Amino acid sequence: MSLRASILATGSYVPDRTLSNEDLEKMVDTSDEWITTRTGIKNRHISGAGEYTSVLASRAAENALVAAGLAPSEIDILIVATVSAEMTMPSCACLVQNEIGAVNAFAFDVNAACSGFLYALSVAEKHILVNPQLKILVIGAETLSTRVDWQDLNTCVLFGDAAGAVVLGSSELGDGLIAEKLFSDGSLHNLLYMDGAQSLNPALNNGEYQGSFIKMVGKDVFKYAVNAMENAVRVVLGQAGVDIGEVSLIVPHQANIRIINKLTQKLGVDAEKVYINVSKYGNTSAATIPLALDEANREGLLQSGEYIVLCAFGGGFTWGATLIKWQ
Repeated sequence: MSLRASILATGSYVPDRTLSNEDLEKMVDTSDEWITTRTGIKNRHISGAGEYTSVLASRAAENALVAAGLAPSEIDILIVATVSAEMTMPSCACLVQNEIGAVNAFAFDVNAACSGFLYALSVAEKHILVNPQLKILVIGAETLSTRVDWQDLNTCVLFGDAAGAVVLGSSELGDGLIAEKLFSDGSLHNLLYMDGAQSLNPALNNGEYQGSFIKMVGKDVFKYAVNAMENAVRVVLGQAGVDIGEVSLIVPHQANIRIINKLTQKLGVDAEKVYINVSKYGNTSAATIPLALDEANREGLLQSGEYIVLCAFGGGFTWGATLIKWQ
C-alpha cells in the first residue's frame, strides 16, 4: 500500500470579541436582513488588543498539537497561509515558531489568499512523501479586520478573524491525501485584490493608492468562484476514480452562503453533505477550511475511511480542491 501524507489532528482558535449584523447596522447603512440574505453571515469574530495573526495562528497550532499528542519541538516544518500577517518580514510562520517553541522547525508563509490553506497543504504533502518521518504544522490564519475598509459595504460585512491548523504526518494504511488540483489565473487579479503598503520609491508610487484594503467586484467573483470550485472538485474525483456519491463530506471555502448553495446544486450533492459555518465567522480567507475542518472533526463528522473533499477559491485568482480519505 502506497505511502501518503495524512492529517493526524486538527485545531482552531477565534477571538472572543464578536461583531454581529446588528453591530454593523450602527456603523454603515445596512441591515441584518440585507446581510443575511446576500451572504448568510450573522456574526464574525474580531481580534482585540494583542491578538495579531501570529497569535491566532499560535493558539490554533497549540490546540492541534495537543490533539496530536505532540510537543512543539517534534514539529519539523511550520507553514502559515495568510494575507494579513502583522509584519511583512519576518514571516508569520517564524513568529509562530517562536511563540509556540517549535525550535526544530523551519518556517515560512504561503500567500494564495482564500486558497492558501490548500496550497500550504500541498507543499507539506510533498515534503512528507520525500521524508515520511516528518511532522508538519499547516496553519491558515487571518486578521482581515485589519484589511477591511469599514465604510465599504461591499466588503466590511463579509470578513472576520480566525485561525485553523492541522498536523500532518505519514500513513501506509491507505488513508490521507488522495488527490489534489490547484489552479491560478493572474489575469483576473483586479476583481479581488489588496494593495500592499505604499511604495517608498517615488518612481513606483501608485497615484491611486487608497490604503491596504480588500477590494472586490462581488458579482464577477461569485460567477468565477462557483464554476472554478465545481471544476476543481470534479477533477480531483476523476483523478482518484471516486464518484461524488462516495464523498461523505465537502468542506468548501466559507465565503458566502449563496456561493456554497450554488456549488452544492451544481455538484448535485445533498445539502447535509456540505459543511457550513459561514454564519458564525464570516469569510476568514485562508482560515475558513481548517476552522471548518476542526469543527467538523470535533462534531464527529469525520469518520475513518470516509472521503472528504476540501475546495477553495480566492484572490489571484487562485483555486483548487483536495480529496482526503480520513484516517
